[in-house]
Amino acid sequence: MTPLPDTLAAEDADLVSAVDALVARHGSARGELLPLLQDLLADRGEISDLAVQVVADRLGIAPTEVQGVVTFYKFLGTGPRGRHMIRLCHTLSCVMAGARDVATTLETELAIPVGATTPDGAVTLEWANCIGMCATPPALLADAEAFGDLTPERVREIVAAVRAADVPG
Repeated sequence: MTPLPDTLAAEDADLVSAVDALVARHGSARGELLPLLQDLLADRGEISDLAVQVVADRLGIAPTEVQGVVTFYKFLGTGPRGRHMIRLCHTLSCVMAGARDVATTLETELAIPVGATTPDGAVTLEWANCIGMCATPPALLADAEAFGDLTPERVREIVAAVRAADVPG
């Protein structure tokens, strides 16, 4: 493992402190890697290369192992994320029920393509392989809330609600 530098920039030191707090909460066992990464992403909005190194160092595992978990699980990933996530199901049942039309409505309402984050950093729009809503396609997750039987009007309501939730107060 590559050791961390002795001197870190303030934001890097903040990241190290954040990882240390998560390790204190979850423990340093290898089995805590996924929940630790999920919390790190929720707290910081991304899992940077430095975060991968710090997590690996704190858990005593290879950075490639951490990176493998980060890149394997679609819900993690290394790029910056919006404060809110909209994940549109891309399974066969959802595609056959109109997921592509729902995607077009989402792209229009958010003014971004699937796979992007709004310029204000509020919303990231992604495909999801399955969200467990096959009985009510097409479906999406808006943050942790699932919605099925989507129509363009319902999609506009969901986007408005996500935007409203992003307003402080």
